[in-house]
Amino acid sequence: MTAVHFGAGNIGRGFIGLLLHEAGHDLVFVDVNAPLISALTAADSYRVIEIGPGGGETTVTGFSAIDSAADRDAAVMAVATADIVTTAVGPTVLRFIAPLIADGLRARAAGTPPLVIMACENALQATDSLRAEIATALGDDAAALTRAIFANTAVDRIVPTADPADGLDVRVEPFCEWAIETGPFPGAPPSIPGAHFVDDLAPYIERKLFTVNTGHAATAYLGRLAGAATIHEAIGMPAVRDAVSAALRETSSLLVARHGFERAVQDAYRDTALRRFANDALADPVERVGRQPLRKLSRHERLIEPAAALAERGEHPTALLEVISAALQFVDVADDPESIELGEKLASLTPEQVVVEVTGVGPEHPLHSALVSRVADAQRAR
Repeated sequence: MTAVHFGAGNIGRGFIGLLLHEAGHDLVFVDVNAPLISALTAADSYRVIEIGPGGGETTVTGFSAIDSAADRDAAVMAVATADIVTTAVGPTVLRFIAPLIADGLRARAAGTPPLVIMACENALQATDSLRAEIATALGDDAAALTRAIFANTAVDRIVPTADPADGLDVRVEPFCEWAIETGPFPGAPPSIPGAHFVDDLAPYIERKLFTVNTGHAATAYLGRLAGAATIHEAIGMPAVRDAVSAALRETSSLLVARHGFERAVQDAYRDTALRRFANDALADPVERVGRQPLRKLSRHERLIEPAAALAERGEHPTALLEVISAALQFVDVADDPESIELGEKLASLTPEQVVVEVTGVGPEHPLHSALVSRVADAQRAR
């Protein structure tokens, strides 16, 4: 069994690639980072090191690597002959790899079992998005889509900024979760013991997005304003922890109402997330976690979606609005183009224009006026 994984970075090597390796798949990394691919090609192993309480260490072997920018044909053939294709490239990059996967489906031999394609991204229904991009790339050859099974997933593991001294080794937190929907599989799903298969993925995706991702981002944005350099430092500040906890109580209320989670189960899941943020071994910078504020403030992401849903239910998401205010002040971070762009929008647009362009919340929505007020405050604070 062969698995092709797009994205040879820390998450690819330290999470999805690791679980595919442990499942016994021959692993092929595909990336456009030439130095990284060269290093993987020259190596016969790397380590995944779990840091923090309960951590262990695993050595990954038996992998290969392809630079798809330098040898696109090799990457296409790897897809054409694979059993599984996964991604960990970031939701905005899926459209760039879709044409390559489309060509791999075109080249797939007749009678070959369907290729299992799973986008392992921090975004709702990421595999559906990838499928749509592949369909566009296939154009009139839409029949090639029948050569694949597309399954949405929910993934969760904190992987901090790499230390260059580690080389290919990856440091990760001990906790990880990979949930995969069973519906698309006509028979038995693929064998990946480290993942778990569920009938309805939507509750798991939203629980993770609106608890772990919302809380992580909230800790970063509020912590940065409070002067913290790292996530564990930020969550250790009582005012920040109280504000993050308040925001997650709001999202927990939504999740219980929307998906029927038992409140005690959701409370325990929320508490686990807060403990994970406090893992000082991760030393995760707030500016890394807060990156791409425009994406994180978009309509169906971790901050606006739960706040909007609560407003639609007639509830005022006070704590989430405090986090949104902090996110709006994540500007002028030199190595984050979205942070720069957010600052430019705040400087050049009216509050109403910022709300519509950044959050996608129109004037007719019950959250609109509160967002306009928060944007105006952020503009005055600059």
